[in-house]
Amino acid sequence: MENDFGPVNLHKNQISIEFEMAFKEHYKGLHAYAYTMLKDSDMAEEMVQNVFYKLWKAKDSLQVSQSLTSYLYRSVYNESLNYIKHLKVRSEYQSHAAKTMNQVDNATDGLKLKELQQRLDIAMKTLPEQCRTIFQMSRYEELKYLEIADKLGISVKTVENQMGKALRLLREQLHDFLPIILMLLLNF
Repeated sequence: MENDFGPVNLHKNQISIEFEMAFKEHYKGLHAYAYTMLKDSDMAEEMVQNVFYKLWKAKDSLQVSQSLTSYLYRSVYNESLNYIKHLKVRSEYQSHAAKTMNQVDNATDGLKLKELQQRLDIAMKTLPEQCRTIFQMSRYEELKYLEIADKLGISVKTVENQMGKALRLLREQLHDFLPIILMLLLNF
């Protein structure tokens, strides 16, 4: 290990004293330096602590060819850059994952809608003819019950009863799709 005054030849019991002195001497400056890069005091503190932790772990084998101050600043710089790169990669991954999930959701929704349409067509075919006609006039042509009654020459009460019957039968046959139907109604 080397300090600002040249090579350090210390016995192991003196290393911890030198380490503590180096930490106390350089911590504030290193923290301020990391903060200028990260704009986050907590992360700046973590970067400085990471550097000192790595320094402590390698204390027996570390060879510093420059001043300790230069070594520490370069280490904090590299640690901070690695963290920034990590944030960028994580952000890109999250963006990609969100986009992919959105595409999967859209594809899944499309498949569910197609299946719902197929099941609705099958369910409509099972309705009695007059019931199906009244339902289609009400829901697809958007006619009022009185208009349907006039066109078909039946009473409004018959239209109401047939609509109730159609809705009940369709609800029974499409109960598996109720969450999708509700989602569609709430989104539109």
